[in-house]
Amino acid sequence: MIAPTLIFGWGNPSRGDDALGPLFVEHFTALAALHPEWGELEFLTDFQLQVEHALDLQGRRRVLFVDASLDATPPCSLVRIEAERDASFTTHAMSPQAVLKVYADIDEGEAPPCWLLAIRGERFELGEPLTEAAQQSLQAALQLAADWIAAG
Repeated sequence: MIAPTLIFGWGNPSRGDDALGPLFVEHFTALAALHPEWGELEFLTDFQLQVEHALDLQGRRRVLFVDASLDATPPCSLVRIEAERDASFTTHAMSPQAVLKVYADIDEGEAPPCWLLAIRGERFELGEPLTEAAQQSLQAALQLAADWIAAG
């Protein structure tokens, strides 16, 4: 049985603040264990989004994509996203909107409702540690996501 809600964080733990997506999933998994009232959740991490991730959306009621971003309003932002064929569509790494478009194309229908939680990061160089600002942004993102989950 597939969990109705998917929490999907991506990023590279070896590249400083790019680790925010996988770290978010790690922390939110522990937090969710304390909140059975949130219902069944499934967690997924990867280094980057790829066309195959469209299949992970099948059978979902809603999806929360989580990633580090240089462009996010500090400390984080949460926005509803729609399927869109963008410049990432034919590249190795994809945007979540492009993944939704692939889903719509293969399923011949609409993807489940999806949101993007963008956590503000500052440094993404190989071998960098997570910055203090990113750690604070991560805490804010965890609270924002907890509120999102609880609101149903």
